[in-house]
Amino acid sequence: MLTVLSPCLPSAGWASLPRHRADWDDATMDGRGASMRERKAALRAAVLAARRAMPAAARAEAASSLTAAVLTLPEVMTARIVAVYVSIGTEPPTAELLDVLRSRNARVLVPVLREDLDLDWAIYENREQMSPGPRGVWAPEGPRLGLDAVADADVVLVPALAVSADGARLGRGGGSYDRALARVPAGRPRTALLYDGELLPGVPAEAHDQRVTGVVTPSGARHLVDGGL
Repeated sequence: MLTVLSPCLPSAGWASLPRHRADWDDATMDGRGASMRERKAALRAAVLAARRAMPAAARAEAASSLTAAVLTLPEVMTARIVAVYVSIGTEPPTAELLDVLRSRNARVLVPVLREDLDLDWAIYENREQMSPGPRGVWAPEGPRLGLDAVADADVVLVPALAVSADGARLGRGGGSYDRALARVPAGRPRTALLYDGELLPGVPAEAHDQRVTGVVTPSGARHLVDGGL
């Protein structure tokens, strides 16, 4: 049985992030007869349960801290084009971040989920011009820019359930961001937004799983040795 600590940890810098999450590691990462699919599913279930248990006040506080931390990243401060996911459910919130980036005159690209679960892209202008699409993912009502538009972004901010110290990213299993990140040029910053406690020593990963080069949590940002790129 998985026992999951709440990801709402005190914001005391990166020293506050755990270097070892025994319950998650033992249940999902030691490979004792479990397939890769089973190990990924177990970790996804654990993280999602912890996120659902997070109080609304803690989620709101985390959103503000995350936004502030992202906006201080040098690559974001100088970016002309930023690709950002539109948060849904218990994902680290991006609503405020999208509006602030747009107010800075950056060109903000947001994903448009296609029926085949690949990601098209569109320009974010404001919340009023958004409408729900497949699987409840909101997207702009404007023109679609194509699958390769993400390659033009100076920095790509992606969702994740967990990330390892070497940049391995665990998503929800649809492969949408693995396909999108494969189109991002090598060396381009690709950063995952997480709650505190979701940066782990390791996560189950396969060859096709795209890595990230950094993470941001409410406690701050961390570079991950180019995510293996």
